[in-house]
Amino acid sequence: MARPVTLFTGQWADLSLEEVVDKAKSFGYDGVELACWGGHFEAEKALEDSDYCKNLLDMLDKKGMKVWSISDHLTGQAVCDRIDERHKEILAPEIWGDGDPAGVNKRAAEQIKNVARAARKLSEAAGHDIVVNGFTGSGIWHLLYSFPPTDPGMIDAGYEEFAERWNPILDVFDEVNIKFGLEVHPTEIAFDIVTAERALEAIGRREAFGFNYDPSHLGYQGVDYVEFIRHFSDRIYHVHMKDVYWSEVPRLSGVFGGHLGFGDHRRFWDFRSLGRGSVNFEEIMRALNDINYQGPLSVEWEDSGMDREHGAAEACEFVKVLDFEPSATAFDAAFADE
Repeated sequence: MARPVTLFTGQWADLSLEEVVDKAKSFGYDGVELACWGGHFEAEKALEDSDYCKNLLDMLDKKGMKVWSISDHLTGQAVCDRIDERHKEILAPEIWGDGDPAGVNKRAAEQIKNVARAARKLSEAAGHDIVVNGFTGSGIWHLLYSFPPTDPGMIDAGYEEFAERWNPILDVFDEVNIKFGLEVHPTEIAFDIVTAERALEAIGRREAFGFNYDPSHLGYQGVDYVEFIRHFSDRIYHVHMKDVYWSEVPRLSGVFGGHLGFGDHRRFWDFRSLGRGSVNFEEIMRALNDINYQGPLSVEWEDSGMDREHGAAEACEFVKVLDFEPSATAFDAAFADE
């Protein structure tokens, strides 16, 4: 059976949830991945109102839609980050508070615990597993380029801090039997295969912690995004379908982006609508089949040069045409009967 294709609502937070769901249904999607911002999924209401999850699912069901995941990237970013004024723009006022960095870190951590608890409520109401996707933040991202020279102990301390802050969060994920999928991504504690492996080691390879696979953050870096699937075959808890273009020849800016905004033609790389970038999704589908991934294929649609409704519709069609079931037999097995 083909995997369900969902639309991540994070890029549609200017619309009400019902508006987004109606659009997604009209584009051909099977469900939505709910962002924990824009009023699309509210953890506090899920915990305080016994009917919240049921009412949400009833609304989706009436429209022929489902949900398999919720995501709180924005809050998760603030758990390990070195907090500055940029975070005020992405955090809920109650998480930002007075802006004291240590306080923001602590409030963000407590909120992610509540998101896990809310996901359990949603899972029980839905009758199937719900994955929580998001970011971790990083206290050592500023040390990426080792000049002035970076003492290895500084990097070690960053992973130790990550474990200290995330292990208590993962304790709650264990308690409620919910899994967390880190979207491996620049600015996170894990941004490629090597750092993803190190993050797992830092937390003792806890089962609650895995990955929301997204090739768009790996390819332009030069990371083998297909091998990522096979390397972490037991940790792919969710999949984002998202494309990115990177140039085959030198450009005016490189991998670091030249402080240019998305959509600037001088960039070496930029996010594009599915099928219009450089990612080889054929090989991704085959690798997902190899590891028997049966979860949703969630379109995180981003393309600065395209109307989002046109793009989201064509992206849904692209994924549904691309997805296929693996063969149960070898193609030449019938020869033995000759």
